[in-house]
Amino acid sequence: MAKAPGRNDRKGVTVVELMRMFPTEEAARKWFEKERWPEGRYCPHCGSTETTENKGSESRPYHCRDCKQHFSVRIGTLMERSRVGLQQWAIAIYLHMTSLKGVSSMKLHRDLGVTQKTAWFMLQRIRKAFDNDDDWPFGGPVEVDETHVGGKRKNKPKAVRKTLTGRGTIDLIPVVGIRDRATKEVRAEVVAGTDKATLQGFVRRNTAPGAKLYTDEAAAYAGMPEFDHESVNHSAGEYVRQQASINGMESFWSVLKRAHKGIYHKFSPKHLHRYVADFAGRHGVRGMDTPEQMGYMVSAMVGKRLTYKALIADNGLASGAGA
Repeated sequence: MAKAPGRNDRKGVTVVELMRMFPTEEAARKWFEKERWPEGRYCPHCGSTETTENKGSESRPYHCRDCKQHFSVRIGTLMERSRVGLQQWAIAIYLHMTSLKGVSSMKLHRDLGVTQKTAWFMLQRIRKAFDNDDDWPFGGPVEVDETHVGGKRKNKPKAVRKTLTGRGTIDLIPVVGIRDRATKEVRAEVVAGTDKATLQGFVRRNTAPGAKLYTDEAAAYAGMPEFDHESVNHSAGEYVRQQASINGMESFWSVLKRAHKGIYHKFSPKHLHRYVADFAGRHGVRGMDTPEQMGYMVSAMVGKRLTYKALIADNGLASGAGA
C-alpha cells in the first residue's frame, strides 16, 4: 500500500482487501468463529468443548453433547437474534472502526442495503460493545476535563428558546473524561452535573491513589490530597506548564464534537452515554492494526445483549434533537 499522510505504522485494510476477506456469508461466518473461538469451538450455553456440527441447520449449525443445545457463533453476543447476515455485520464493524468520527446510520443503510432503522440498531449494538464497568484505576499521569454536549441555543426552534432559562451551558449535557498518558486510554461518562462531588467521584473511581493528576483550574477539582495534583489556569491563558496540561483530553473532545456536528448532527440525551462510551473505547484501540481492531470488536461483543425493546425503552431522557 502506498504511503500517505498520517500514521504509517498501522496495518490497514483496503476496501479491496475487505471484499477478499468476506466474499461470501460462509467466509464471514468462518472469520467470526475464528475470532470468537481462537482456541477451538465451545458451547456458549454451558462452556463445553464437546460439540459437533449440526448439518442441515444454517441458523444453529452446532450441537453441544453435554447440554444438548444447538447454537451458532451469534449466541451470547450482541448479534444474537439478529437477522442481518454475518457478512453485513463484518462490513459494518469495519466501516465503524475505520472511521475516526464513526459512521452514520444513513450511510450504513445505503452501504449495506438494510433499512435505516436496522442500521441504527446495528450501530447501537456495536457501541454497546464498549460498555465496560470492570475497568481498573489508571496509574497515571492522567488528564481530567469536562465538556458540555448539545446544540446551540440559537439553532433551537423559537418555541423551545422561549422556555429556556439561564445562559451558556445550562441547557447542555455535561460529560467528564479522563485520559491516561501511559496507555493513551480514555474513559468518559455522561454526568448529572459538574459539581465537586460528581467530578471528584469520577476521578477517584478511575485513578489510583498517588497518581499524577492534571486538570484545569475549576474549583470542583480542588481538595484531592490523595493525588499529586497540578492544574493549568485556562482563564489566564495558561494551557501548558512543563508537563501540566489537559491537551490530550481536549483533543478527544474535539473529535467527539466534530462527529456530533459533521456525522451525526445530533446526540439525543437518551442515547448520548452510548456514543460517549463508543468514542472512548475506539480511542483506546486506535493504535491497533485494523484486523486487530475488528477482532477486538468480536471479542467485546461476547457476553452482552441489547434488544430493540431495551434500546427504545423510556429512560427518562429525551430522544429528540436537544443535544
